[in-house]
Order: sequence, then structure tokens, then C-alpha cells
Amino acid sequence: MAITTSRKAELIQEFGTQEGDNGSPEVQIALLTEDIRNLTEHLKAHKKDYTSRRGLLVKVGRRSKLLRYLRQKNVERYKAIIAKLGLRR
Repeated sequence: MAITTSRKAELIQEFGTQEGDNGSPEVQIALLTEDIRNLTEHLKAHKKDYTSRRGLLVKVGRRSKLLRYLRQKNVERYKAIIAKLGLRR
């Protein structure tokens, strides 16, 4: 299930570095995390939905690359986003 417009706006407001910021790594990671959580719940009910499973793996890979980029560029921002989203690292 896709993220609703209102939830997406909340995430952008919460993780954006400035007003109207929707492209920073923090916002992208937060949106991907929300998608990943939704897809995980979907796959618990629909175990044989292999197309959605592939989409989940693509999103996890994209989030992993963004986290790696953020860790290389600014460790403090990386630690903050990991703590805020409750991700394991």
C-alpha cells in the first residue's frame, strides 16, 4: 500500500532540513522506511506475492545506499536518522 499524501507531508515536515525540503537524504530514507514497513505488513498477509517482495528488496537496497552515503558525508546526521527511525546498524 502506498503512503498517503498526508503521511508523506508529515514525514517531509519532520525530517526535512528546511522548508520545502523533500530531496535530502534524511527525507528519502524516512519515506523509504515507511514504504518498507508497509510492504513488510503486506507480505505478512500475502506470502506468495513475489513481485511485491522484489519491490521490497529494491527499496531496502536503495535505503542502504542512501544510509551509506550519509554515513560517509556526515556521521552526526547519520546517527541522528538511525536513532530517530529506530533502524539497526
